[in-house]
Amino acid sequence: MDLRLQPWSLRRTLLAILLTLTISVWGVSAVIVYLDADQESQELFDQSLSETAHLLLALAGHEVEERMAIDGSSTLVESSHETHIQYLLFQIWDAEKRLRYKNRGAPDQPFATDNSTGFGYATVNGQRWRIYTTWNAEHRLQIQVGEPSAHRKEISGRFAFKLLFFALLIIPLLAGAIWWAVNRVFQVLQVSANQVAQRTPNDLQLVSLAGVPAEVRPLLQAINRLFERVSNTLEHEQRFTADAAHELRTPLAAIKTNLQVIQRARNEGERAEAIEGLGASVDRATRLVEQLMTLARLDPQTNKEQAQNQQWQSLDMAQLLTAQLPIWRLQAEKSQLIFSVDLQAAICALNQDSFLILLRNLLDNAFRYTPAGGEVRLSCRIEEGLACLTIADSGVGIAPAMRERVFDRFVRLAAASKPGSGLGLSIVKRIVEAHQASIVFSEGLNGAGLTVEIRFPTSLPV
Repeated sequence: MDLRLQPWSLRRTLLAILLTLTISVWGVSAVIVYLDADQESQELFDQSLSETAHLLLALAGHEVEERMAIDGSSTLVESSHETHIQYLLFQIWDAEKRLRYKNRGAPDQPFATDNSTGFGYATVNGQRWRIYTTWNAEHRLQIQVGEPSAHRKEISGRFAFKLLFFALLIIPLLAGAIWWAVNRVFQVLQVSANQVAQRTPNDLQLVSLAGVPAEVRPLLQAINRLFERVSNTLEHEQRFTADAAHELRTPLAAIKTNLQVIQRARNEGERAEAIEGLGASVDRATRLVEQLMTLARLDPQTNKEQAQNQQWQSLDMAQLLTAQLPIWRLQAEKSQLIFSVDLQAAICALNQDSFLILLRNLLDNAFRYTPAGGEVRLSCRIEEGLACLTIADSGVGIAPAMRERVFDRFVRLAAASKPGSGLGLSIVKRIVEAHQASIVFSEGLNGAGLTVEIRFPTSLPV
């Protein structure tokens, strides 16, 4: 199983990251603070050791000088409490390396065997001691003061223990605060998730954006836009299905009526007339189904992916129209109409299949709604950088007030005498929109009829 497809918890991941970062930052900070504090304490201890050495040398120096004047070989030993031995030992030596003064517990051997002054380390009774050595102003007496390193480590250890205790106390509180804050934020997401989960195909209300974090708002807005598109699509489908069923009832009813007439025909004449009516009803139903299928295929609300995958080509509109002229000339002869053309080169971006559907619907309307003896004119040209297709007729035309409504599905003019589905111009509108073109209605030939002008861009649609 692909691990990338397994669900993962954003909440647990966020908690783990925040806790890890918090503990890591706290741990690094504690180490830095401890090391810095230990360095500072060592400097303070050294400063204190140096000041103590100079003070002892000043206090004991006079007594040592007097004692040396009386008995140059004697050594004074300070009688002090035993606890002093644990933390501070000192020796005073003369220039001849003779021990002149020391406190109780200090060894008879010098801490520092060389003549160096300043700080250093020495081993006393198997323990490591910090040593400071200096001379008096006359360079006659040298004092060596020692302090056990264990004493310093003990103090640093107590500081580290307090720091660790504080960390163990604070980290759980920080973890609890982080857990509470993350859960508080995710409660808002859970509310939004519950709202989305409650939606059904019949209930596509928008998800509330109240109190939603700014980072999550784009996702919920995208979901709301999806709900709107789905709601519009469902509404469109329901209306489309209802209208289609309503329109199909008429040819189906006619088919049924003609069948009943055929069954009850009293002679061949009635039967032949009913059969002819039956064929016309079947043709009408077939055309209606074809128009419905064409509209469904072109409708961007129901088939957006197919609309995006249409193959656009740079084609000469005049060549496409010329190839179709024999068909339309024959149709004009049957309808007893004058069919004139004026085709000029007009190269533009077209989808050939949908363009021919558009042409068929427009010319079919022009031929059907132009009385015998009338005229239909087809032309194309380049005008103002656009490819213009114009179909003009001298038929019944469309009233200006109805020129916008005729693009709606199943809308037919009240004065229309020819049977139709009311889908032709809806299909034309979809094709025009897919080509990013424009369509305009105006008066037709000789002050009558209708002129349809469509302007196509010369570049491919984006």
